[in-house]
Parts: sequence; C-alpha cells; structure tokens
Amino acid sequence: MKIAKLKKVRVGVSLIFFAFIFFLFIDYGNTFDKPVVQTVLYLQFVPSLIKFLNVLSLTSAGFIIIILLTLLLGRVYCSSVCPLGTFQDIIARVSWKFSSKKEKKQFFNYSRPKNLLRFGILGITVFSYLLGANFLLALLDPYSNFGRFSVSFAQPALGMIYNTATGIFEKMNIYWFYPAELRDVIIASLIIPFLMLGLVVALSFKKGRLFCNTVCPVGALLGVLSKFSIYKIFIETEACNSCGLCVFSCKAGCIDDTNKKVDFTRCVTCLNCFSACNKDAFHYRNTWFNSVGSQAIPSEADLGKRNFMFNSIFFLTGLMGLNSFRFRNDSIPAARQIIPVKPTTIPVIKECMVTPPGSESIYNFNKYCTACGLCVSACRSNVLQPTFLEYGWSGLMQPRMDYSFGYCNYDCKICGDVCPTQAISYFENLKEKQFTQIGKVNFVKENCIVHTEKTECGACSEHCPTKAVDMVPYENTGLVIPEVDDEICVGCGACEYACPTMPYKAIYVEGNPEHIIALEPKIEKLEEIDPEKDFPF
Repeated sequence: MKIAKLKKVRVGVSLIFFAFIFFLFIDYGNTFDKPVVQTVLYLQFVPSLIKFLNVLSLTSAGFIIIILLTLLLGRVYCSSVCPLGTFQDIIARVSWKFSSKKEKKQFFNYSRPKNLLRFGILGITVFSYLLGANFLLALLDPYSNFGRFSVSFAQPALGMIYNTATGIFEKMNIYWFYPAELRDVIIASLIIPFLMLGLVVALSFKKGRLFCNTVCPVGALLGVLSKFSIYKIFIETEACNSCGLCVFSCKAGCIDDTNKKVDFTRCVTCLNCFSACNKDAFHYRNTWFNSVGSQAIPSEADLGKRNFMFNSIFFLTGLMGLNSFRFRNDSIPAARQIIPVKPTTIPVIKECMVTPPGSESIYNFNKYCTACGLCVSACRSNVLQPTFLEYGWSGLMQPRMDYSFGYCNYDCKICGDVCPTQAISYFENLKEKQFTQIGKVNFVKENCIVHTEKTECGACSEHCPTKAVDMVPYENTGLVIPEVDDEICVGCGACEYACPTMPYKAIYVEGNPEHIIALEPKIEKLEEIDPEKDFPF
C-alpha cells in the first residue's frame, strides 16, 4: 500500500475517534457502559496522563502509547486521535469549500515556527500544574476543550432539534422516540467555552492547525518528542521541482519548499503532502538506523502494513463492548406542589462547595479534573453543572453539585464510570457510593413554611433516601417539622431540591472539604403479625 493511500486510512480513523467521542458528550441516554467509555478515551493524552498520576496504574497509561507512537512515526495523535484536531480539519475543509479558486491555490502557506509562544505556553502550563494550579491545563487541553464545546453548544442544540422532531412524530401518532431531558444552561459557564471556540474556529478557518502549533501544550510537547522520531518525512531534492502543491496542502504550514525541508516538530502527519505531490518526492525515512553508512529507507509495503496495523488497533478497540442504543426517559421527582405565601428572610450562605461522590475532596477534585464536561453530560439528574470561578482560578470551569437544578440520584454512579482522569473515582459497587458523605444537611427553621405559615409540608423528608430528614411534632399544633441527622446524611441534596421555600431554602447541604463515610441509616422494624391471632386485612 502506498503511503499516499494511507491518508484514507488516517482520515477514517480520525472520523471514527471524532464520532465516538462526540457522541459520548452529546449522548442523553448514557448509551455506553464504563468499559466502552474508558476504551474510547484511553488514548486521550491529558486525561490519560492525569489519571496515571492519580492512580499510578498501567491500565491508565494510554499516554505512554501515544509517546511511543510519536517517537516512532511523529504526531499521529494530533492527526488521528485528538477530536479537536479533527474538528479543526473540518472547519478548514468548510473554509476551503467556500473559498475562491485563487484562494484555494494558496489556502495554506509555509509559516515560520512561533517557538517562543508555543514552548512558552507549554512551560507555563507544566510549571503551574506542578505548583498545584490546574486551570491552564484545563483551559488549553484539546480533549477537554472539545468536550466543553460539545456539552455547552452541540448537546443543547441537538437536543432541541431532537425534541422538536419527536413532537412532530407524536402529532403523527408515531411514538418511536422519547423526548430527551435538556440540561439547563448557566450563561456564565458558557463564557470561556465560547471564547475558546471562537479562537479555535478563527485560527482553523484560514490557518489550519495553527492552534495546535501555537497554543496547544499537547501539540508543543509532542512536537518536541517528534524531533526524535524514528521515521520522519523528507523531501527528495532531486525529485522536487518546487511546484508548491505540497505547501498549499499542508495544514500545519511546516513545509519549506524553498529549502526543501519539513519542520517535523510542527508536522501532524496528516499525509496530505504525499497525496498532493505528483513527483514522488516525499518519503518516510528511518533516521535512527543506518545501513552501509546511509539512511535506510523502509519499503512502502512494510511501512503501509505497519501504519495500517497501528491505526486499525485504534479504531477496532473503540468498537468493543457496544450496548444497545437507548434514550433516557428518567423523570426527576418533583417537590410537592406547595406554594409558599411568605418569602424567606434568613440567607443561606454555603462555605464549602459540594463535589461529586468519588472525588474524595475538593483538593483532589481540583487537582485532577480537566473540566471536560463528560460527567455533566452523563449526569441523569442534572445536578452536575459547570462552573465559572466558583472554585477560584484553581478549579476553572470544573463542575459542582448544584441542587437548584437537581439532586444526586441515590442509585446512580455514572459520573465515576465516565470520568477519564479519575478525578471522580469509579465505585466497584453502588453501596460504596451510597455511604459516601459529600456534604451534610442543615435545617433553618425560620425559613420553613411549617414555622412561618403554620402549614404542612414534609417535601424534604419524602425525598430523603436515607431518612436523615425525619418529621417530628411541632409545638402541639398537629403539624410536623423536619429534624435532621447529619451523621446518616450523604449530601445528595434531594431535600434541598424539593424544598419549596423562596428565595432562601429552609434546608440545604453544606459540602464536606473531604468526603467521609456516613453511618448506616436506622431501619425501624415492622411489628410482627401473628397470622393465627391477627388477620392482616
């Protein structure tokens, strides 16, 4: 197989990775189980690296495979695995389609490397992470940026389109699909994703992979490693006639046809130059092993088989373990229809954010979360919401438990199943999650309508899965009022979500800086019935 023909394989692998990852972020139905999710995300560089630093396990060492492939063939991660790279290619392709004939002939041009900028960003990002500040890595990681673009913009847009189509089918008495539950959008959380999306689109529209070679720290790091790659792209000076076709097809702007050189630190191994050149001037050469004093050139057949083998492994592993497709139709139980007459007057001031079960602590969560948004997309109850600066700069855009939108389902642990960095740890069994206390319940009697309006409620107790909120007699009025036991509370927030008081809740969850184990709920034994004496009906 000629190398030029391998471009089709490369494009196919890129689209498969892009499609799978994009679907993970927009999927309302949590279609894929944990093994499939982890397989698809295994080769994403930053999540894999952070997960490895977190759990120190070779099962999370996908970044090592990427490093080895880079040392062998160059930046194949950027060309075939990174979803943001494929997204940039799509933008560039659209731009090319709408360009004039004159513009198409010179769509890409050689540009001098901006080493000070790209390596400066890489150095600052690494240095800040070593100091414990994760915000630059979360801001610039290509996988996380793609996730935020998908969750913030694509998922709501596609959800509205899907629900509109579902409504049309229902009017035609066709009930094949269920409406998807759309996630509420916090405007402040869209600011940074919107700015980053604008930057990526603007750079890609005319300059192809300029973002990869000037802003992206992963691209800069892999560029350094690719300088030592075994196989590199070279131009045969005798065959090259400086026609410029390769330059105009190079999305990285790294081919200098005047000096007949390729800047392999910026090359993303897209193979466009091989298909563009009609003089067969481009070759992959082995730069490590010499044969009889000259550089050995592998046969095209051997190199083709090698590339095909590696790329095939990538996308075939993404096809393992698929489940049947389904849309979620879970409904979140709403509070009882109790409408308060008087507004509450005691402000609720939370001193500690609530992080998802499995994150262990706020420090651990801020350290390992890259704010990709996959847990936000997968959350069935809408309680996980992206933030802006609620955690400060150290936790820029990282999600939090927001009980005004929903509460943590007692029988759900999907966020830990999908987290690619183990910022939210995977629970082996559901019971382990059900005893993890992420926060403690607090009751403000002065805000409760039982106290202020002398009317019955009890919505908080009805929704509490551990019965940490119990109803007790209130002042000989014949009413009952909440009484809380924070030792058996797990901080799920069902009580806070269900509480009807406005603007301040009468019951709320204060986050635990470090998660602890809740006590086992007390289970009242039912009175035994003697069937011989007491007939139960």
